[in-house]
Amino acid sequence: MRATAKAHTNIALIKYWGKRNEAIILPTNNSLSLTLDGYYTTTTVEFDNSLSKDQFMLDEQTVFGEQYDRVTSFLDIIRQMAGKQVYAQVTSINEVPTAAGFASSASGFAALAAAGSKAIGLHLSDQELSRLTRRGSGSACRSIYGGFAEWEMGMREDGTDSYAVPIAPADYWDIRVAAVVLSATKKSVSSREGMRRTVETSAFFQGWLDSVAHDLAEIKQGIDVRDFQKVGEIAEANCLKMHATTLGAQPPFTYWHDTTLVVMQKIWEMRSRSIPVYFTIDAGPNVKVLYLPEHETHVQQTLRNIPGVTDVRLSKPGRGITYI
Repeated sequence: MRATAKAHTNIALIKYWGKRNEAIILPTNNSLSLTLDGYYTTTTVEFDNSLSKDQFMLDEQTVFGEQYDRVTSFLDIIRQMAGKQVYAQVTSINEVPTAAGFASSASGFAALAAAGSKAIGLHLSDQELSRLTRRGSGSACRSIYGGFAEWEMGMREDGTDSYAVPIAPADYWDIRVAAVVLSATKKSVSSREGMRRTVETSAFFQGWLDSVAHDLAEIKQGIDVRDFQKVGEIAEANCLKMHATTLGAQPPFTYWHDTTLVVMQKIWEMRSRSIPVYFTIDAGPNVKVLYLPEHETHVQQTLRNIPGVTDVRLSKPGRGITYI
């Protein structure tokens, strides 16, 4: 009863920001992402009848507390689906900076869901696996697929119609993403708390929500015809609207650092010189820059020369779940 799975993180181009049901993680809007090959989690799950409780090791360190509780609660869902009460040894290697805006939970829970369900003997379709993965981390449901994926919010209260679907595979379009690392420190406001606060208190949240359907339709048209300018402009605008909701919350907060703004301004400066680059930012200070392969050298050098930038990691479109 052992399996190992690898899952890549994803970057949302149309953001998931807000839940209508916290308990089973149902979003307030559809979202769309690109899976990245440069960031991933590899997880082994072994169910063992000799264990008296779950054990979890991350990057060769035994994990306790809230992070452990999230993993064991998710394993409870898998055990319930399989009708088996047996504990597991979970071992993960995470190639994503944790809790710094790089969606480490996306690759983490996607790998855990895939390895855990296979190890316990479940045979799930991609749709079923995506729906299961959503229960651990919302954005993780999109990491089941490579390339572009859309998380459909669904309408049912039980969440059975809320899962991700593939839009275009990893080899469909060679669009690149440079992850500009500004800080590997844990953020002071978690994504969960940030979402809750903006949904409940932000004066700007409804305006953000009202704009998503149009953004989503337009970006899917852009992907369909490989219109990089259209995709980049929509992704960047959608990101800025999402982050604006945090400034309207009570109390207000932001995930940006001063260097975040410097990187954004550098992107706008490059565009003014006819270099097509665009940014998007998840719930953290680090900036993800969209560009095309022919501009890679210039983009990388420009970003590395910005004071306060500690690293620039390049990614191509990544694959979906793989088993090792």
